[in-house]
Amino acid sequence: MYRVFEALDELVTIVEEARGLPLTASCVVPRGDVLELLDDVRDALPGEVDDAQDVLDHRDQMIGEASSQASKTVDDAQAEAHRLVNGARAEAEATVTGARAEADRILGEATARADAILGRAQEDAARTVQSGQDQHDSLLSRAHTEAERAIATGRASYEGAVADGRAEQARLVSQIEVVQVAHAESARILDAAHADADRMRQDCDSYVDSTLGTLEETLTTTLRTIGRGRTALRTGGVADFRD
Repeated sequence: MYRVFEALDELVTIVEEARGLPLTASCVVPRGDVLELLDDVRDALPGEVDDAQDVLDHRDQMIGEASSQASKTVDDAQAEAHRLVNGARAEAEATVTGARAEADRILGEATARADAILGRAQEDAARTVQSGQDQHDSLLSRAHTEAERAIATGRASYEGAVADGRAEQARLVSQIEVVQVAHAESARILDAAHADADRMRQDCDSYVDSTLGTLEETLTTTLRTIGRGRTALRTGGVADFRD
């Protein structure tokens, strides 16, 4: 069959490379070469066709054998699958039975251990409660004693504080009377100082007024004298400087 395809490829090459005739779609090919290739194709085809026919003749037989082999394989696979499933089911049942037995054993051991722990816990709780009660009674007794002592100490401190407060109150009352007398004396001194200041201000005002009056008279006389002198200078007379 390979020679057939090879000869056909050579024929195609010859036609493609052949010289074309002017103004036509025809070409000039070498007759000998083409005939030789055609003879090769004709010689090769019968053998190849016979081989293909043999394949077609044996196709049904091969398909039948393949179907039989496939059926046998499927049957064998199904049988093996059933065997494996049965074995797995039996193994699973055995595993479940063993697991249940193991679980029952573990549960029994856990229950016994829990009962023992619960008993010890109850005993520890009873001891703890009794110890707490004893500590409570002891603390309560000490608290009562400490409270009575604190009350007595507080009462003594209170009475001492009251006595000290009364003494401090008397002292403060005495200090308040002294302060009141000092305030009265300071008010009197302040009033006297204000009176002296007013009197000194009045004397100062009188002195300043008298001095300013004297100065005013002197300035008035001086101004009149200056006026007469200026008049005399303008008129050419003799100035009279008497008042």
